[in-house]
Amino acid sequence: MTFSPFDPDRLAARRRRFRTIPVRILVPNLITLLALCAGLTAIRLAFEDKLEWALAAIVFAAVLDGLDGRVARLIKGQSRFGAELDSLADFVNFGCAPGLILYHWGLHDYGNVGWIAAMVFAICGALRLARFNVMIDDPNRPLWAGNFFTGVPAPAGALVVMLPIYVSLLGGPKFAATITLLYTLAIAFLMVSQLPVFSGKRVGKRVPPEMVLPVIVLVVLFFALLIAYPWWVLTVGTICYLACLPLGWVSYKEYQRKDAMGATQAPVQAEVPGPDSAPPLQPPVEDPERPARLN
Repeated sequence: MTFSPFDPDRLAARRRRFRTIPVRILVPNLITLLALCAGLTAIRLAFEDKLEWALAAIVFAAVLDGLDGRVARLIKGQSRFGAELDSLADFVNFGCAPGLILYHWGLHDYGNVGWIAAMVFAICGALRLARFNVMIDDPNRPLWAGNFFTGVPAPAGALVVMLPIYVSLLGGPKFAATITLLYTLAIAFLMVSQLPVFSGKRVGKRVPPEMVLPVIVLVVLFFALLIAYPWWVLTVGTICYLACLPLGWVSYKEYQRKDAMGATQAPVQAEVPGPDSAPPLQPPVEDPERPARLN
């Protein structure tokens, strides 16, 4: 029997392939998986007619989705695997789960048409996430563009699209199936639209010392109200969010206008020297015996 010769390089490559992974990289992925479990559980609870708990699971998944990225940046645990896992979890939590909950709650009254509306919402969520992953690596985006999302983000779309359920749980009139269907399609369109939406990623990174205690009190108050009066908080928050969407578009256009003004004024400022500027340097006299350098 003939044995292959010993190859130390092959053994070293196998060891590099199975190298240990730091715990700080696993922590954000565990949070993402916990959010995915919440989204899948929301689907099960909805089909067991436990609608309140299903909505609570979606809200919990949205909170975890906001935490995993910030925790990854805080402990420097970003990874390509984590980014892909986060996108897949967002598609399930904020695309499939809300669509199925809405279908089970009211869209099924329209049969196939209602199912198509639920599918359109889920597909728009997938397209929204795919576009975000492509645009985030665009090197030509201006720095201020990081303040905006293109279209309504998937977590916000999932919470906003379930407004008819919030209103019905408050004891208000149940939205007609037609209104729910059209509203679902409208939110799906906003997710894949080119509408600039405030991202909020650069808000609250630094808190003045005198504002630390008030901010803590406000955060505690918000979560206390969310637990005590969840449907009121979600209803009012959804209406305020929809009302603020035009403000993002106005702010985005203002940034574009300032960029355009800066681009037109920059050449003029470069040509007009200031009062303290040094006189322009005279070009050196070329030595006829020295060969010219190639540019």
